[in-house]
Amino acid sequence: MRIRFTPIPTDTVRAYQAGGPDANGQMPERQVSDGDGNPCRHCLQMIPAGRAMLVLAHRPFPTLHPYAELGPVFLCADACAAGGGADVPEILNSPSYILRGYGDDGRIVYGSGAVVSLADISAAAASRFSDSRIAYVHVRSASNNCYHLRIDRV
Repeated sequence: MRIRFTPIPTDTVRAYQAGGPDANGQMPERQVSDGDGNPCRHCLQMIPAGRAMLVLAHRPFPTLHPYAELGPVFLCADACAAGGGADVPEILNSPSYILRGYGDDGRIVYGSGAVVSLADISAAAASRFSDSRIAYVHVRSASNNCYHLRIDRV
């Protein structure tokens, strides 16, 4: 099974970068990256120290429902190219992450969530797609549950 690491969509990111409201209806906060622990969810790279970044609430789901979690994310303040692809992106550099599968309806597929080591993340994500109910997988922080990116079938 081939997989793709997928960032927040470019049109969504450009709206935030242009000052559009976040998922809470607030303007994204502008801050300066300290270069440590500020992963951009669009280019899927760490935001370098001294660079402007946005901190905002993002809901990575197409519709509102009880499972549509919302949380903080970092983005480059200036336009950046979308990252993603078959290789594990730079922003995934912690020892482990939460992987959780979701159906076409955006709801959790129970039994698909687990804490997975970074070394096993690609294989663990691919194995989740053997369950036909799983349309996509989220990668979240194992310590804070923050959304990092989505994994799709190719």
